[in-house]
Amino acid sequence: MFTIPPRNAGENNKDYSYRVIRDAIMFLELKPGQVISEIDLAQKLEISRTPIREVLGKLREENLVEVIPQVGTYVSKIDIQLIEEAAFMRFVMEKEIVKLACESFPKESLQELKNNLAIQKLMVSQDGRERDFHRLDTQFHRIIFKGVRKENIWFSITRLSTHYNRIRVLSELENSFAQAVEEHREMVDCLEQGNVEHVDNIVRRHIIEPMRLWNRLITPDSPFSEYFNNRGELYKTLSTIGNFYDLS
Repeated sequence: MFTIPPRNAGENNKDYSYRVIRDAIMFLELKPGQVISEIDLAQKLEISRTPIREVLGKLREENLVEVIPQVGTYVSKIDIQLIEEAAFMRFVMEKEIVKLACESFPKESLQELKNNLAIQKLMVSQDGRERDFHRLDTQFHRIIFKGVRKENIWFSITRLSTHYNRIRVLSELENSFAQAVEEHREMVDCLEQGNVEHVDNIVRRHIIEPMRLWNRLITPDSPFSEYFNNRGELYKTLSTIGNFYDLS
């Protein structure tokens, strides 16, 4: 059904089940549109149904689970409106955060970024490391926000980005993440050199350009087409993304 990792030290049943179930949804082991049940999840995790019920309620608030009365509970399909809003928020906020970091960024944070990037580079030639890369990618951007004391903004972005991140994961499974690693390297160079003038271009290429690849995921002959709600609207948005974000 999905991977069951070991518990973290001191992790209670609710925290553990939330982490495991959420990761299974985010990394598409529990697929968009898939039926899930409290009983099955409780048996799989070997815990009672009470924390599972609470976790499903929390995931519903994050738009990752949908409950249809008298029908059942489902993993939410990936939604176009939530993708577009998250992409817009990341693009607008992150380019300003990176500019701040170009003006002033702690040396220890810069070194942390370089260490993170070095591990990313090692993963490019390794198969089956998409999940590990996605975690490193998330950590990389969080380091930048934290370095300019805007970490809570990053948390707000991640809360809105659940559907955006699921399509990113799907794209990373289908495409190499080597380009993303190269763009991370360019970001590190910008921060180290204080090169504010190049920030808009780098952030645009890093956040917006990859969305062009997503069209192939939603075509009728794609094996993933049923993962999405409003496929026609998603196709229209992705086809005209350059107009929305002034891409040349």
